[in-house]
Amino acid sequence: MNYYIDPLTLVTFFPVIGIVVLLFLRADQKVHARWVALITSLITFGISLAILAQFNPANPDLQMVVNIPWIQVAGWNISYFMGVDGLSILLILLTTLLTSLSILSTWTAVQDRVKEFMIFFLFLEMGMLGVFLAQDLFLFYVFWEFTLVPMYMLIGIWGGKRRIYAAIKFFLYTMAGSILMLLAILWLGIYQDTFNVPELAAMGGIPPNLQFWLFLAFGAAFAIKVPMWPLHSWLPDAHVEAPTAGSVILAGVLLKMGTYGFLRFNLQLFPIASVKLAPWVAALAVIGILYGAAVSYAQKDVKKLVAYSSVSHLGFVMLGLFALNSQGVQGGILQMINHGISTGALFLIVGMLYERRHTRDMDAFGGLWKVMPIYGALTLIVVLSSMGLPGLNGFVGEFAILLGSWGAGLPGGVLGSPWFTALAALGIILAAVYLLYMFQKLFLGPVTKEENRVLSDINWREILTLAPLIILIFWIGLYPNPFLNLMSASVDQLLNAMQTAAVAGIP
Repeated sequence: MNYYIDPLTLVTFFPVIGIVVLLFLRADQKVHARWVALITSLITFGISLAILAQFNPANPDLQMVVNIPWIQVAGWNISYFMGVDGLSILLILLTTLLTSLSILSTWTAVQDRVKEFMIFFLFLEMGMLGVFLAQDLFLFYVFWEFTLVPMYMLIGIWGGKRRIYAAIKFFLYTMAGSILMLLAILWLGIYQDTFNVPELAAMGGIPPNLQFWLFLAFGAAFAIKVPMWPLHSWLPDAHVEAPTAGSVILAGVLLKMGTYGFLRFNLQLFPIASVKLAPWVAALAVIGILYGAAVSYAQKDVKKLVAYSSVSHLGFVMLGLFALNSQGVQGGILQMINHGISTGALFLIVGMLYERRHTRDMDAFGGLWKVMPIYGALTLIVVLSSMGLPGLNGFVGEFAILLGSWGAGLPGGVLGSPWFTALAALGIILAAVYLLYMFQKLFLGPVTKEENRVLSDINWREILTLAPLIILIFWIGLYPNPFLNLMSASVDQLLNAMQTAAVAGIP
């Protein structure tokens, strides 16, 4: 008898193997627990690379599909339905890579209850991968809600002084939006007699007024997760109190679940409402870009500065997605990846500094370049990438988004928006202001604090943690075509389907 496990199931649930091994370790076997989690995450990353090797960029449809009947009750059929396409392949790779790097970053940062920390971290990876691969609404919702528990535990147990407050706030905000999405999923399943996402997208037939309410119900859950202004207030608390590895995953992957949700579900299932509401979403995105940048500049805690910068950077992603043209959507997807790389690297860098000084107050530093030159050089690269310097990854995504936001979208949508583009471009300038201000406060000038004179430069493990992200920063900045080619066919198919629905449904 031949046994076969499809690659999508394997990559999603392989972390469970590591969890099972961890359960058999004693609490005092900290080094073993770290190695088990790291090896498990590296193998999972290897499986995601194997999926990439099998992926055909020219095929816009779902690939490597597995569709097995799962729950059949009272005439309702819910399937274990997984698939990958150009909208999700890069997010799978980002998730597996950042999980491995985050675990590597915990080698000295996490000392208490290491075994439990790694178990929750691998559970979190499993949930995130499931979100990006699920093609049944019920299955998607299970994975979506599942990610709440391990992240709640990571913040609540291993976080800072206000960790309980931050963990509860994170949980309640996300749960509130998820309840609305659950009601919309139930309505869709009853109205269309299926939870299958491709079938729902192909059916159409949802009246425009109902699409509006369904868009808002799904959008509430996704907007909180992004987070879009004004639903962002949970984010700074969660980031500041989370352990470094938690902050990396929160910024690098969990926030992308919100932008991915808009891309996969709102645009695909509610095309008429998406087109009608695109200018409003774009307006909120621009407000978020400017607000996030302004508030970032006002911060004294360097980790909170990076946290608020995510509100600004994710505003660019939303602006690109709701430009509703190929340039904007591809730029938005690429910027999801860029943000995960650059902001993930920034949180790693902040964590390395916190391990040495046990403070994140920018006024406690100054002149670090003289003391930690390798650390300063790597930080400068990441800062420049985050502010969108040409030649680095952030520039490519932001340029495509600005190009898309200016250009003509679908009928009734953002039909050429020079004002949105101009205001978003102002956000790029503001990003340069707060990021260079942060760099100046930390690294330039004389060393004024005696504690900073004895700081050690980063070690080889920390360099190894940052190296893959630095390589990607230059690779995407100098040669983004391999990344754009992975998504272009699926993006074009999505926009063509929206075009057809918009022309038919909008007077």
